[in-house]
Amino acid sequence: MYLQYFNMNEKPFELLPDTQFFYDSDSYQEALNVLLVAIRMGEGFVKVTGEVGTGKTMLCRKLLNSLGENYVTAYIPSPFLTPIQLRMALADEIGVEYHQGHQSDITDFRLIKDIIASLIEYNQQGKQVIVCLDEVQAMNFNTLEELRLLSNIETESNKLLQIVMFGQPELDERLKQKSLRQLKQRISFSYQLKPVAKKNISSYVNHRLHVAGYQGGELFSPWAMAKIHKSSKGVPRKINTLCNKALILAFGKGNTNVSYWHVKQAIADDEDSLPNYYGRYFAISFLSIGILMLSFLVVTQ
Repeated sequence: MYLQYFNMNEKPFELLPDTQFFYDSDSYQEALNVLLVAIRMGEGFVKVTGEVGTGKTMLCRKLLNSLGENYVTAYIPSPFLTPIQLRMALADEIGVEYHQGHQSDITDFRLIKDIIASLIEYNQQGKQVIVCLDEVQAMNFNTLEELRLLSNIETESNKLLQIVMFGQPELDERLKQKSLRQLKQRISFSYQLKPVAKKNISSYVNHRLHVAGYQGGELFSPWAMAKIHKSSKGVPRKINTLCNKALILAFGKGNTNVSYWHVKQAIADDEDSLPNYYGRYFAISFLSIGILMLSFLVVTQ
């Protein structure tokens, strides 16, 4: 919508976990460093927690992309798995060949035996297997217990499987339960992902703009940046949403910079916290944008 107007190659504030937009400073680079150190030390369990929208999935994908060819990686995004489904997902991710018939035909013993054999083979090749699991706070007790049992697969000198768990703060609360104390004791490294600090908000926004191809001057005013941080509380997903809406408004008004006013109106579009007349105002603004777009296309053709 506004890419050509602002001379960008792609949308800078998409909500997808595209690792080229990874923000490599503040809490995020520190979190990545902790994960890489823990993995290279051969620790069995590592945990990362963070509020909704703080970039846990982005960090997970960045970690997987940062590991070299001496690592075999598995990514399991769904927490709603039974223990046997978890084993099957792990087997699929690390290339274990097993009987593809009905689930009832795959005995627990045979499947875990095939997984162990594959892990031993990778170990003999000098490769370490890393499994990353997302949204772990939503896993049921039996599946969490299965994770603990999988972490028992080891030789006399090292773990054959390293597990990295990503979850919301509720995961920490669950791990306080007595029934999960054995799993909690296995976690050797933990990190709590923090929102973008106020002093780094401009750096974060400008980083994404430059990755998207923007090469002009400061697109967002200092007042706009301050307003974005105050409203979003530094949560990347909220920052991205507000920046995207503010850019649309600036484009719709024919402005070359994003002002405090544009951000204020973008915030007003939040139907959960503001009166309906603001939503109607934003809808009218989008109609104006549509008209401007048509005019812009006619002129450029």
